[in-house]
Amino acid sequence: MIRNRNSVRLLCILCLLVHPAINANLEAQTIIGQRNDSVSHPLIRHQLGFDIRPGYIVSTHSFLQGDNVQQKKIDQSLSFHFKYAFRFSKESNLGRLFPHTYQGIGVSYHTFFSPVELGNPVSVYAFQGSRIAQLLPRLSLDYEWNFGASFGWKKYDELSNPQNVLIGSKINAYINLGFLLNWQVHRYWKLAAGVDLTHFSNGNTHYPNGGLNVIGGRIGIVRTLGADEALGSITPGRLFIKPHVSYDLVIYGATRKRGLIGDDVSSMIPGSFGVAGINFAPMYNFNNYFRAGLSADAQYDESANLKEYRVGEFYSGDLKFHRPPFHKQFAMGLSLRAELVMPVFSINVGVGRNLIYSGGDMKGFYQILALKTYITRHLFLHVGYQLSKFKDPNNLMLGLGYRFHDKR
Repeated sequence: MIRNRNSVRLLCILCLLVHPAINANLEAQTIIGQRNDSVSHPLIRHQLGFDIRPGYIVSTHSFLQGDNVQQKKIDQSLSFHFKYAFRFSKESNLGRLFPHTYQGIGVSYHTFFSPVELGNPVSVYAFQGSRIAQLLPRLSLDYEWNFGASFGWKKYDELSNPQNVLIGSKINAYINLGFLLNWQVHRYWKLAAGVDLTHFSNGNTHYPNGGLNVIGGRIGIVRTLGADEALGSITPGRLFIKPHVSYDLVIYGATRKRGLIGDDVSSMIPGSFGVAGINFAPMYNFNNYFRAGLSADAQYDESANLKEYRVGEFYSGDLKFHRPPFHKQFAMGLSLRAELVMPVFSINVGVGRNLIYSGGDMKGFYQILALKTYITRHLFLHVGYQLSKFKDPNNLMLGLGYRFHDKR
């Protein structure tokens, strides 16, 4: 039952990410089209792409070093990606704010040359990219991130797959960041090549959660569909926002697994535990692409400080606990936040420390990485992950947010 719930949860996350991107596309065509009804150019540019990405698997466990069925290293990966993207025309308001940004949906097939123990998963993901620097008239340095879910893993099983202690669920998150050189070889064609980093894990929703990390390269081709701006054509000038302060309110929840170490015995607590939290962040908008500020954070974690209230000894089949009081599982802190702002999506990172807490599990620093997907101008989906003490996986942060006083 828990496995089914986790699978449904990840599928819902992916659908919620993809739908707003398409919705934002349609909304932009309507609203911007009304403001620019005298312009005959299409306001959305569509493109198709194909990537090949070979990679090296970072050796983080003896399973990858040869302690597996094949009795050899698992250190190579290969993936094939088919992608659809759209970008806003340079005549539109969003195109004038973000002239080099594209976003879309991708599908990929991965192999790690160990199908019996790891499988050959398929990923479905949202992605976005933009320009970092223009190097030559037809050559630019760009970045691109991918975020979604991967399906079809061979997960850990005590009987049939006992050595695979990295992958604990059939569905895992897929996260990728790449840097690439983009060469405009023709009005409608681009070639891209670069390097990227990839991470697969289940967000601590299932055990084990060692995850898989890949460092690799990529080479790809992109075809723009339909009419595009002619090279050297005159387009409207850039738009720039006025610096101002906006306010983000986020409410989130998730489930997590919990392990305990005590009496020289490591045990996994059966079942899953609930997590809920709220963030309020005044953010100063410096320019089109960047905002930063300070966030007040509060979180309740049903699994926090259970060790102090255990009943009996540390044996995996007989772990029982008294329910800790509320103040032992609740914490409040402050975090510094920075955010990369783009159409449809924003990426938020933060480093904070709990100031009001009780018990060792809530003590110390926490780190946050989150993706915000805009449903409307002010309302957004929030999909994030929190680490503890710069190294320990903590919990997912799945919720809704609202931005006040947004002058973009």
